[in-house]
Amino acid sequence: MARTWKCSGLRWSAEGPVLEWEGGRRTALTWGKRVAFGVEEGGVRTCVGARGHACPLGVVVPGRSTGARCEECARLDRAHSVAADTLADDPRPYRVYLAWFGPGMAKVGITGVERGSARLLEQGAVCFSWLGSGPLMAARRTEELLRAALRVPDRIPYADKRAVRAVLPGTEAERAAELAELHAKAVALTGWPESLDRAPFRPVDHVRVFGPAGVPVAVGEVSELVAGGAASGELVAAAGPDLHLAAGSGSGSVDGSGVVVLDTRLLTGWGLVPGAGRGFDLPVRALRGAAGEGAGVQDGLF
Repeated sequence: MARTWKCSGLRWSAEGPVLEWEGGRRTALTWGKRVAFGVEEGGVRTCVGARGHACPLGVVVPGRSTGARCEECARLDRAHSVAADTLADDPRPYRVYLAWFGPGMAKVGITGVERGSARLLEQGAVCFSWLGSGPLMAARRTEELLRAALRVPDRIPYADKRAVRAVLPGTEAERAAELAELHAKAVALTGWPESLDRAPFRPVDHVRVFGPAGVPVAVGEVSELVAGGAASGELVAAAGPDLHLAAGSGSGSVDGSGVVVLDTRLLTGWGLVPGAGRGFDLPVRALRGAAGEGAGVQDGLF
């Protein structure tokens, strides 16, 4: 019987995207790699627990959930977190950033200085620029200032990001233009915390980081994993938690050789097995805004 693996998520390193597994194993994802796995026959998706601890009840969670946590573990995982504003005394320095995901889609956020740009890659930011750095609460007040004065949100749904990735402006200057205008408006505001050191506008573009040819047009996205299902495809791009796979023809939901988006957050909580030689038979739905909407065996992942 094949060994079962549990995925703990996609992380971004200086070398690119990496899948992490329970037990500490890591799989580097390089362009052109055949990503292939099967979902354990008869398996169910169980809660991944919270803050390094297993779910005490082993609660079964929905296949379409990107969190893979039961209600109680989700509450515990969010407790004592920066995102929940429960770490006001955190002494580490933080950065405030502006991130751009496509026309009309910019957000403000904060991240720990020691994390560098990893947070922006994890979110799938097409380009970004720092606004400043300082203590946590100063960063939070700056974030709130932009939200209130410029109506810049702090969240953008992943579905919106995916819908525009393949139709972005062609040059870095074009992609940074909206961000430059927003940065200028932000630094002109009064009321910035004195303890926050402002940063000049220096855009960082991620399009070539996401893939050697940017992000290709996708025909659909995996809606959920199912017991006994399988995925197999060549990795052509990655952005945020998403893998863009060129899936060959198979007996399931994908036909032809179109690119399919797999949100790796859907992998967590499932028992996964090697899938080399198998086709692609996971449920796939049309990708909103995708072109056409409405109209040999390589090494496996393991």
